Amino acid sequence: MSWLGTETFWIIVGFAGQALFSARFLIQWLASEKARKSVMPNLFWYFSIGGGVVLLAYAIYRQDPVFIAGQGAGLLIYFRNMALIRQERRRNATS
Repeated sequence: MSWLGTETFWIIVGFAGQALFSARFLIQWLASEKARKSVMPNLFWYFSIGGGVVLLAYAIYRQDPVFIAGQGAGLLIYFRNMALIRQERRRNATS
């Protein structure tokens, strides 16, 4: 990383996180178009978590408390949604 520079590295990380986070909307839109109704695919939540984690790392590097709080709270919601999805799958598997 020494050839890249710390600041440039973190800017790339920030843009990568934003790309992951933004891709979730494309995934949701395409899934909805395919189903011809509004749907929320599981991949949406995986991209939310991936983008959220990367953006949280970037926010911590930047020492931005507003950005840290926003990404941290979002991650709690994304992980909770994934837990609810797993619970529903278990219920469906046992019934």
